[in-house]
Amino acid sequence: MESGFTSKDTYLSHFNPRDYLEKYYSFGATHTAENQVLRLLLKKLFSIFCVAGVKGDLLIDIGSGPTIYQLLSACESFKTIIATDYTDQNLQELEKWLKKEPGAFDWSPVVTYVCELEGNRVKGQEKEEKLRRAVKQVLKCDVTQSRPLGAASLPLADCLLSTLCLDAACPDLPTYRTALRNLSSLLKPGGYLVVVDALKSSYYMIGEQRFSSLSLDREAVEAAVREAGYAIKQFDVISQSYSSTVANNEGLFFLVAQKLSRSA
Repeated sequence: MESGFTSKDTYLSHFNPRDYLEKYYSFGATHTAENQVLRLLLKKLFSIFCVAGVKGDLLIDIGSGPTIYQLLSACESFKTIIATDYTDQNLQELEKWLKKEPGAFDWSPVVTYVCELEGNRVKGQEKEEKLRRAVKQVLKCDVTQSRPLGAASLPLADCLLSTLCLDAACPDLPTYRTALRNLSSLLKPGGYLVVVDALKSSYYMIGEQRFSSLSLDREAVEAAVREAGYAIKQFDVISQSYSSTVANNEGLFFLVAQKLSRSA
């Protein structure tokens, strides 16, 4: 791969969604760092959407990747979900699961875990069907553009969710700040921004393929979010990191912010 920050074209040509899913989301019985991170992600997202009361009609998931774990608790709090990603093969992988096509990734261990968090009100298969019904569209997204969803016409969202996306999409802090402002155009005043990302990570690995990450600390994230016109309601940090062979992060953060009336 060329030197410098991983380009958009490299994602289109080199990002393998299946390898990514197998590495980070297989959720077997082994106590790997990746499994531990995923458990913590699921617990925090359950808390945000099912306990803290972040809810509404429309949630737009920014940079969904090929994953659905981040939407399992959200579908209890939002009637309509729009999934988005820049990489075509990720959108195809998502569609495969949504349409129950042969060879779709098996999320059932993750779904079962979330059902347990939520008190086993429903069984796994029923939970999967609820999420499939909630996801109305899968769209192309580019956070570096002033119109991140291009020509797509959508009502303003009640919530924007972004998990493990922005630090991979933004090569530097000015781009990160601009991306947050771009995304704000999709959110109604008073709406929620929920961001989950790695702290101080400069790369992550999928097999032998190395992908860049913008190394962020808490202060930089908070300043960028406030500058984009949000009031920060919650900022939690967990110390759990990925295996040192796959990423060099120093924990992860969970941010909930609310768009101010006068912002973009």
